[in-house]
Amino acid sequence: MGRGKIVIRRIDNSTNRQVTFSKRRGGLLKKAKELSILCDAEVGLVVFSSTGRLYEFCNTKLLPGLV
Repeated sequence: MGRGKIVIRRIDNSTNRQVTFSKRRGGLLKKAKELSILCDAEVGLVVFSSTGRLYEFCNTKLLPGLV
């Protein structure tokens, strides 16, 4: 039996929203890293939180002159 479908909408509770953001951000960064390794792909990811904080990932192929 699979998981049930969830409705994708804004989370009203700010604490729950922040926890969900942190968990999903970590998973998204991990998937970007896995994609770059497994598929030898050039991957760049930029995420801004609701407070304006920046989270980023890029593999070294994207910016060879800066690494």
